[in-house]
Amino acid sequence: MFENASFVISNTDHNLCPKPDKPEFAFIGRSNVGKSSLINMLTQKKNLAKTSGRPGKTQLINHFIVDDQWYLVDLPGYGYAKTSKSNRVAWSIMIEKYLLERENLQMVFVLIDSRLEPQKIDIEFVTWLGEAGIPLGLIFTKADKQSINKSQQSIARFRKVMKETWEELPVMFVSSAESGLGRTEIAEYIHGVLTT
Repeated sequence: MFENASFVISNTDHNLCPKPDKPEFAFIGRSNVGKSSLINMLTQKKNLAKTSGRPGKTQLINHFIVDDQWYLVDLPGYGYAKTSKSNRVAWSIMIEKYLLERENLQMVFVLIDSRLEPQKIDIEFVTWLGEAGIPLGLIFTKADKQSINKSQQSIARFRKVMKETWEELPVMFVSSAESGLGRTEIAEYIHGVLTT
């Protein structure tokens, strides 16, 4: 898994994405959650996804081909980004159309900052995915920024909030772009989906 990854195309319209002839796994999260860093860690390519100190850097649907077998899709973040309201609305529509209409989409990985209390915007987005019947997993990022115990407590709080409305919780991973934590588990999970 993740032996070879390369950029394919960026666009604003899901209809212009590559032909839906390969399985696709999308990554999304609030602005500044560490999505680009996580993608670079998973693929072990330092600059595959563009990282930035400025939240909201990803503004397009970015496709990467992995091992000539499947697509990794880097989606624009939701939530805070220093841009106009009309831009945020356009991103929201673009993301929604992609998620609802992309026929080869296998799963959406939603990235959550492990250092924070459960955020309303994350809960709402995850709930929307669940109600739309879109398969999803949660990746708690930046685990290296605090103790393992604190990360586990944060995840427990998120699980508790979700259990109020979810019968069955999605799969969850703990990750660190700095240490590589979670890479093996995420890769093995994707491999499992691809081979079932």
